[in-house]
Amino acid sequence: MTSYKKIVVKVGSRVISDSGKLDEGAVRSIVSQIAELRSRGIEVVLVTSGATATGKELLAMKKPTHTIDERQVFASVGQIRLMYLYAKFFSELGHLCGQILVTKGDFRDREHYANIKHCFQNLLAKGIIPVVNENDAIAISELIFSDNDELAGLIASQLNADAVIILTSVDGVMIGEGAKTMAVPEIYADTASEIEKYIDASISASGRGGMKTKFDVAKKLMKQGIVVHIVNGTGEHPILDVVEGKPFGTKFVPEKKLSAVKRRLAHAEGFATGVAYVNRGAEEILLTKKAVSLLPIGVTKIDGSFRKGDVIEVRGESGKKLGFGISQCDSVVAKEAVGKKGARPLIHCDYLFIGR
Repeated sequence: MTSYKKIVVKVGSRVISDSGKLDEGAVRSIVSQIAELRSRGIEVVLVTSGATATGKELLAMKKPTHTIDERQVFASVGQIRLMYLYAKFFSELGHLCGQILVTKGDFRDREHYANIKHCFQNLLAKGIIPVVNENDAIAISELIFSDNDELAGLIASQLNADAVIILTSVDGVMIGEGAKTMAVPEIYADTASEIEKYIDASISASGRGGMKTKFDVAKKLMKQGIVVHIVNGTGEHPILDVVEGKPFGTKFVPEKKLSAVKRRLAHAEGFATGVAYVNRGAEEILLTKKAVSLLPIGVTKIDGSFRKGDVIEVRGESGKKLGFGISQCDSVVAKEAVGKKGARPLIHCDYLFIGR
């Protein structure tokens, strides 16, 4: 039995659909397992895909969905049906659920980030199960998550969850060929890079993500101290099996817990308003993962326009992305301080996250 007290469950489209049609039995099974976890005192946030696929079914559309216009229509129609079923099945078991629809833009600034976090905390405090999906009906290209796996990772970081359970249609992270294909039982920080070479970058027919996205999210969360399980969600009770410690699927074994600020920075891809380039010496020091601040003497160039408190990227001499940090000054001051000795840190160590 695990000691999880707060988990995020992500359900893929293929887990709750069959031949392009929403599988109500699968939805009911997910709900039943989450209700059981609530009876054990475990807080659960459910991140569910399936709105677009449901909308396509209701509108009798069989062709692949590619354009944003199409996805907006299908998601708008399908989200109502999907949420109706979750609300109905949770109610039958004596639970309330609350819908939260977000875009990537909702995580961009500190105020929105804090508002979303408070919403989750308020729902969980009242025993209400948050059911989350990307707001595909209004999302535009630059505000679209790579997949709901990414959204689940952001929420887990926000809430400092103990674990994320990603339910998919395969048995975990698979390696090997033909009959010798098998799921990797456990992945650690020092083995992730080697295993990643075997990951197929293709995406599913019903979603935008794939195992590559799941792997990338799991690596980030592992570095933050959050356990990730990638398991086949089409079985009888996969969520309960994971929580009860049964060995199946792939488990990403985490490192030590990070602070709330660094968890947010670990998911700052696409949110930065500027870039700080550092010299080779500074890069080597930062990559040691020691608690060091980024000083102007190690900075060679500043790009972009940003304010104090904004998130900025940190890149090496070659342009390689090293991580993200919260700037301690605006871009004007930062540019004036480039290369200077004795100047105040551009990014304090408490507000600096190094790692892909």
